[in-house]
Amino acid sequence: MNVNRNEKPRLKILTWHVHGSYLYYLSQGDYDIFIPVKREKSEGYFGRGETFPFGPNVIEIPAEEVRNAEFDCILFQSERNYLIDQHDILADWQKQLPRVYVEHNTPERHPTNSLHVMTDPAVTMVHVTHFNKLMWDNGAIRNIHVIEHGVCIPLVAYQGDIPRGIVVINHIEQRGRITGWDVFDEVRKHVPLDLVGMGTLQSGGLGEVLNPQLPEFISHYRFFFNPIRHTSFGLAVCEAMLTGMPVVALATTEYVTVIKNGESGFIDTNISKLIDNMQKLIEDPALAKALGENARQIALDKFDIGRFTREWKDIIQQTVQGNFHNYEKENSIH
Repeated sequence: MNVNRNEKPRLKILTWHVHGSYLYYLSQGDYDIFIPVKREKSEGYFGRGETFPFGPNVIEIPAEEVRNAEFDCILFQSERNYLIDQHDILADWQKQLPRVYVEHNTPERHPTNSLHVMTDPAVTMVHVTHFNKLMWDNGAIRNIHVIEHGVCIPLVAYQGDIPRGIVVINHIEQRGRITGWDVFDEVRKHVPLDLVGMGTLQSGGLGEVLNPQLPEFISHYRFFFNPIRHTSFGLAVCEAMLTGMPVVALATTEYVTVIKNGESGFIDTNISKLIDNMQKLIEDPALAKALGENARQIALDKFDIGRFTREWKDIIQQTVQGNFHNYEKENSIH
């Protein structure tokens, strides 16, 4: 048996199952991800579940056994992970391991003056968009990075044969303005829209479509609409673009850097203009197809899954090695 003595052992990362889609795309990388699981399947402790086709590198570990296991890095994905979960399941020595906090969201309490809950300068901070990094007050944290989304979907071709728009948001009405319920509710008075996601049946929606089936499901709609005014760049939007689907969104947050108005979709802060452009897409399937093809090319270039997992592996390795001597030069916002 030949043994490659130069082969490095695979990184072992402990994280929580917080965002299923993100965990699935993260798991496409060359490392092992351990997720704690509890019998009652409480928040963050669901285990692998049955929704996503996780590979063998996503490994369940009973929460009570975590404190006896060896990991290279701890990855926090929520305030709860950082403030509560780590103290519930980690041993004291594990709390000193290399740690990374990925912030999935924009500031909720105040758009510019929200101090991030994670203030430990020994922890690496990762934001999922440059807009998020710009808006959060990251305090004294110095190791701040941005890893933009990467996605991979089944081979799905845009059809656009349903002359309606599609919106994909969980519990949109219950979450109110933060998910753009008011915008959606106004627009659907003027444009035919369907809504899918958890908790949407009572809001006139179609209910949940499981993530692996979502790209095929939405590909039949004429366009994808995201009504959220203050948000990270949604993974569902990335997936829609990758199918070759035009996107209509508010001209806010990171969307203005990705969607080219009139070329790969439509963006505006004027809801009336968005409504007019949605009606154009309904009336002109050839226009929708042309914009969708441009959207797909942008997605192929920007949301490459290989780039995404390489950047994650690099950040984790740098965190483990404590190698941040080039940080200020590489990450200056000036």
